[in-house]
Amino acid sequence: MRMNWNIFAVVPPDREPVGAPAQTPPPAPAAPPPAARRHHWIIRLTHWLAVILIGGMVTSGLQIYRAYARFGERGGPYYQPNPFHDSVFPRWARLGGWLGGALNWHFALMWGLGAVGLVYVLHLASSGSWRGLLFRPRDLPGAVEMARYYLRLRRDHPPQGKHNPLQKLAYTSIVGVGALAVLTGCAIYKPVQLAWLTGLFGGFQAARYWHFWTVWVFVGFLVVHVILVFVVDPASLRAMITGWYRGRFPSHD
Repeated sequence: MRMNWNIFAVVPPDREPVGAPAQTPPPAPAAPPPAARRHHWIIRLTHWLAVILIGGMVTSGLQIYRAYARFGERGGPYYQPNPFHDSVFPRWARLGGWLGGALNWHFALMWGLGAVGLVYVLHLASSGSWRGLLFRPRDLPGAVEMARYYLRLRRDHPPQGKHNPLQKLAYTSIVGVGALAVLTGCAIYKPVQLAWLTGLFGGFQAARYWHFWTVWVFVGFLVVHVILVFVVDPASLRAMITGWYRGRFPSHD
C-alpha cells in the first residue's frame, strides 16, 4: 500500500497555494505635492496692510455718514436706493467717536492706503505679475465655466493656473472700483478746489452717494473672496501668510 506524501507538502512562503486568489498589494499613498514659493513678501505685506487700512477707512466712513445719514439736500429729494437711510450703525462698527475724529482717521488712513497701493502696483509692474491678474477677452469662457462650478451647475473644477479667469475678472474690476472710490473721495474732500470733478459726479451729495456705494462693493468683494478661499482652496490662505503654497492648483500660470 502506497501513501501519498503530498498532503504533507509545505508551501514555500514566497509562493501561494494553487487556486488561491492573488493578493494585490495596497496602493502606495500619494505623495503630497511639493511646496512652492507663491507670493512675494511685498504682496503678502501689502495685502494684510490693505485689509487693516480699508477696515479703518470703512469704519471711520460709517462714523462720518452718521453725521448726515442720507444723500440729498435737506427738504429736497434723496438719492435712492439707500437701504441705510437715516440708519445709525452700531458703535463697534464706527471709528472716530465724532465727526471731527472720524474725518481725521479717514484722511490719515487714506494716505497710508495710497502708499500701500502704490507699492503694490509698482511691484506688479516691475515683476510682471500683473499679467497673471489681468482679465482678457479670451478669459471669458473660462470665467463662465468657473461661475457654473461655483453655482453647482458643473461637478468638476475647471483647470486653472495660479488664478482662475473669474478671479482675474474680480481683480481687474476691483481696480476700477478703487479708482471710483479715489475720485469720488477727492470730489468730497475738496469740493471747491475740485469743483469740476464734483460736478462730474453730479454734485456733492451725488459724489457722497457713489463714494458710499463703493464701500459696499469692496466689502462684498472681500466677503466673497474669503468664503471662496475656504471653500475652494484653503491652502491659498496659508500661502498668503507664509509665502509657500502646497495645494491642488499650480503655483504659477
